[in-house]
Amino acid sequence: MTAQLPRVLRALDRFHAAHPWDHNAHYHRWILRRLPGRSARALDVGSGSGDLARLLASRADAVHGIDADPAIVDRARERTAPGVPVTFSVGDALEEVPSGPYDVITCVATLHHLPLSEALTHFRRRLAPGGTLIVVGLYRPRSRSDYLIDAVAIGPNIAMAWIKNKGRRAPRPVAMTAPTRPATTAFPDIVRDARRVLPGARLRRRLFWRYTLVWKQGLSPAE
Repeated sequence: MTAQLPRVLRALDRFHAAHPWDHNAHYHRWILRRLPGRSARALDVGSGSGDLARLLASRADAVHGIDADPAIVDRARERTAPGVPVTFSVGDALEEVPSGPYDVITCVATLHHLPLSEALTHFRRRLAPGGTLIVVGLYRPRSRSDYLIDAVAIGPNIAMAWIKNKGRRAPRPVAMTAPTRPATTAFPDIVRDARRVLPGARLRRRLFWRYTLVWKQGLSPAE
């Protein structure tokens, strides 16, 4: 089965190109369900066209999104209605994130572009006491269980594509995102490094080739 999976995944890529849907946006509501009832400040790292940042604005008094791609940041600003408490900036997530502190930091499909331990340390230092970090990330499949989860995701992926594009002559457009590259770190290595930086972090492999990380800052001053 594992020997055939790369061929199946290539066929799935072709199917997804013809019937696209946003795998990252699928987890946006999941993120909201893990947030405190109300926050003062939230930060979305790798904010893309701003969909998650605008959702966070329903739960935070002020939201800032940062992305390295100027064109996407321009698009995010265009799509944000006046009066919505969201700002966006162009910058490097490890060098130009405003210092905070933030009650919530989110990072979706971005962490694999950054040095893992350095990025998590950077986010930890910008969390307010009691603040929450939520990551939806990508990992490189390596183990049998990885490939099994990949295989299990194929059916739901096809079903979601049909549902989201049902009745449309043209496929539903996928939210504009920055150019991406494949993940290079296996899930066990991500777990090991993440828990070294964030003791007690909860990590779990998910459908649609993603994993999640949730961590709450201790009630002592951030480093």
